[in-house]
Amino acid sequence: MRKEMDDPVILAKKQAAINWCANASDHATNNGGKAWRYVLIPHDEIASNITLSGLAERFAATN
Repeated sequence: MRKEMDDPVILAKKQAAINWCANASDHATNNGGKAWRYVLIPHDEIASNITLSGLAERFAATN
């Protein structure tokens, strides 16, 4: 939920996921695969007229 996006537990999980994606991307790209990225999307942004790529561009998580 959007109101939980700044919760310390959520932020810790977000950072862990970002780190995991970085490690997975390093391995994948060194072995012919694609890079990973973590996207944290607020629940109220999901709608039938919005594409996943559009959401990913808006909500890609960074350090």
